[in-house]
Amino acid sequence: MKRGRVVVIGGGVAGLTTAYRLLEADPSSDVLVLEAAEAPGGKLSSVRVGDLSLEAGPDSFVARKPWAVKLCRELGLALVQPGTRGAFVWTDAGLVPLPETALGIPAEIDGFGRWPGMSKRGRARALTDLVRKPARGAEEESLGALVRRRLGDEAAEVLVQPLLGGLFAGDIDRLGVRATFPELATWERAHGSLIRGAKAALAASTSAGPLFLTPADGVSALPRALGERLGRERIRTGSAVTSIAQDGAGFEVTTVAGEHHADAVVLATPAFVGASLLEGTAPAAANELAQIRYVSTALVLLVYGPGTGTALPDATGFVVPSGRAPMTAATFLSRKWPSAAFGDRAVLRCFVGGAGAEDVLDAPDEDIVQAVTRHLAAVLELPEEPEAAAVVRWPRAMPQYEVGHLERVTAIEGSLPPGIFVVGNAFRGVGVADTVRNANEVAERVRAHLAGDERSSERERV
Repeated sequence: MKRGRVVVIGGGVAGLTTAYRLLEADPSSDVLVLEAAEAPGGKLSSVRVGDLSLEAGPDSFVARKPWAVKLCRELGLALVQPGTRGAFVWTDAGLVPLPETALGIPAEIDGFGRWPGMSKRGRARALTDLVRKPARGAEEESLGALVRRRLGDEAAEVLVQPLLGGLFAGDIDRLGVRATFPELATWERAHGSLIRGAKAALAASTSAGPLFLTPADGVSALPRALGERLGRERIRTGSAVTSIAQDGAGFEVTTVAGEHHADAVVLATPAFVGASLLEGTAPAAANELAQIRYVSTALVLLVYGPGTGTALPDATGFVVPSGRAPMTAATFLSRKWPSAAFGDRAVLRCFVGGAGAEDVLDAPDEDIVQAVTRHLAAVLELPEEPEAAAVVRWPRAMPQYEVGHLERVTAIEGSLPPGIFVVGNAFRGVGVADTVRNANEVAERVRAHLAGDERSSERERV
């Protein structure tokens, strides 16, 4: 491979993984990661709550998407699976166990037909999916449009919005099927029914192992391990980039502390940050990046006193249909990921904000905690006040994969100058596993560019 300096802008898991893959291919690679914050890791970080260190971002990743699992094993990180399964949905009558679903779609007809989480009329409407003809149109539709057409409004709002929309902190009536859950469109085409498709998918997954895994020391152990492999000399923290300019066949990357020449630049930043940095160098790409909408979220971490652990049902947590409670979902952390550090205490993570509920984040931290704990006490035998609490805010944290998103990503990648690449959760998957996959692919394209193999680079891009 022809040698050249690669500057990676952004030290979250996307940027760190890209840099690690470049170094793995050639240990003498000249790779530099520039991170604006005082520590790398991005959202994969932890925060102190009382005497506990709890995840401030994702608490796990999808195990059946192999990229994050493979990376953790390469780095020597032990993985653990959840200590329980099953979940609830918040209803006016309290928490009701979720029926068997695949991607929020009912998969067991008999059980769903008697499920108390929806009205009799709503269940009957959903079951008409079994006899409705598949759509013939080739145009992309929103996730909400597909589900409402097949299963009706109530199923969309009680099951699919909190389960699938919640993964993006988004509105299913704006999220595009192709970029979020293309399986649903496939189920309709292949099985003539979302329910039959869900049943087939559930049957196929019974021997596939756990759905989620996490490093034994928490997801934040992943960026720490990547940072250790890269070494301190390759990561500059507190180095916010202010501009990128063309410099002959390469680029000049300017930070608050100085300038860095680069033969290739990888933007591992939120789309709106990339847009501001590329305005002068790649205006067409910058314009498309700026069109990717983001929403803000927050995580409420709660640690209750000794003896409260038994107040939590033996389940992973619950989801909340829009507008029913101040939170959109909750994880029973001490049930899902049991730890000796928890003792017999109830430990929860509650999610607030997201599309249509960002105004919740305007309240002071203590008001958010009080609203969440009061609602928890109404459905669980928990005290109204926890022993310790923290609110972790993530402004403009979740990119929204709206209808036409993949076409926009293709346009962005196609309008970048040779030598500039984008990577991260704004493009082809918001989860940790998909972000790692995207980073693997971008590292391959960077290597192809440095080697002068533009045709290989284009093949990787498609």
